[in-house]
Amino acid sequence: MSSREFFDVQIRVGYKDTDKMGVVHHSNYVVYYEIARTEWLRSKGYTYRELEEKGVMMPVREIQSKFLRPALYDDLLTIRISVQKMAGVRVVFYHEIFNQHGDLIHTGTAELAFMDAASRRPCRAPEWFVELFGTE
Repeated sequence: MSSREFFDVQIRVGYKDTDKMGVVHHSNYVVYYEIARTEWLRSKGYTYRELEEKGVMMPVREIQSKFLRPALYDDLLTIRISVQKMAGVRVVFYHEIFNQHGDLIHTGTAELAFMDAASRRPCRAPEWFVELFGTE
């Protein structure tokens, strides 16, 4: 997946995701990023479980979020994800979130590291991952 190739997933904002004002609580955007990454990986024929069975884990190193407009209870959100950068032991995903009207309401990045599951030490992205999902 190059930085120009996007994957979209839709979710509906649940009541549990909102605060007393009916606005999505800021902590939920990290969950939305995870949903997008999980579904993106699944769309490519893999799951996190399979990745871990191959000996690689991907812990989150850094999250950055920019809130442009609020998401509200019952909104239908489209989370768009792309690989922004993959180098060495890191991969950075870029996220855009749109409401049901097509308005861009949120942007953010999630940086993950590749980690050897047995040693718990950083490792380079597996070659098969690089071939499928990006370039180093």
